[in-house]
Amino acid sequence: MTVHIEEKPSFAVIGRLGQGLSSEAPQWISALWKEANDNFNEISDLAKKDIEGNLTGIWGAMSDISESFERWNDQGKYLAGCEVFDDSVAPPGWMKWVIPSYKYAVIKCSPNTYQEQFNYMINDFLPNHQYSLVGAVHEYYSPSETNGDLYLYFPIAKK
Repeated sequence: MTVHIEEKPSFAVIGRLGQGLSSEAPQWISALWKEANDNFNEISDLAKKDIEGNLTGIWGAMSDISESFERWNDQGKYLAGCEVFDDSVAPPGWMKWVIPSYKYAVIKCSPNTYQEQFNYMINDFLPNHQYSLVGAVHEYYSPSETNGDLYLYFPIAKK
């Protein structure tokens, strides 16, 4: 399992926001993604793109219910959207979050290995490398990868 450490400055995401029970996350999050994808044309002009015109990032950003980017407890918030320029304004029905700058431990997974990779990071990698988790984990979907794989971004600090 390959993990890399990445310093990422703060960045903005505009997407569809939902809140629900952690235990029911797969149900309510998939509905958010459907809504975001079905209405993407409403924010497509705000999306950050590379020099070839491709989206730079699709994010499933997470936060505690106070929106202070802490870990979920029995409930959480999830923003299904794309990375946008910092000065972008969310249109009606959309929400903008500015994710703080963090050092991240990043691991790739598929929908089938998501829980296994998540558990590996929490129970093995982070403690074995003297890291503590300092915020909510985010999901990054690379627009250039169409096989359904994603990257989990764990905000970390040395113990």
